[in-house]
Amino acid sequence: ANPVAAFETSMGTFKAEIFLDKMPVTSSNFIDLCKTGFYDGVHFHRVIPNFMNQFGCPYAKDPKSPRAGTGGPSGGTNYEVLDGSGKTITRDGGGNIPDELVDKTGNEPGTLSMANTGRPNTGGSQFFINVNNNSFLNWWDRSTPSKHPVFG
Repeated sequence: ANPVAAFETSMGTFKAEIFLDKMPVTSSNFIDLCKTGFYDGVHFHRVIPNFMNQFGCPYAKDPKSPRAGTGGPSGGTNYEVLDGSGKTITRDGGGNIPDELVDKTGNEPGTLSMANTGRPNTGGSQFFINVNNNSFLNWWDRSTPSKHPVFG
């Protein structure tokens, strides 16, 4: 069974299945950051009604920080891919991980998706919760340059 993450917010707690079976690289990155306390005390820094809610910037521990939304994990840090392969991934100098464009689970309401800058391999710690059907963010949709893989 896939792991389940519990998100404790000021508006209540919600849970999400993490798709470790389908998205081991992205999911293992998220799980590693959870286990190290990276997300503890971080606020949602980008909320767009009828679109998505974004989270995961370390600067958003201060919700009024002008840097909220610009940060990620430390560059050069490692995490183990939790698929039994024994593989270790090293985050690049910007704290980013390789894009994992393999599973075609869509950006539908309630899913967790990796945020990025719009360029390849720029996802790190920030992710968003889709609150609408955002199929234009699917990595396989050729009508848009957006590539946001769903991992939960």
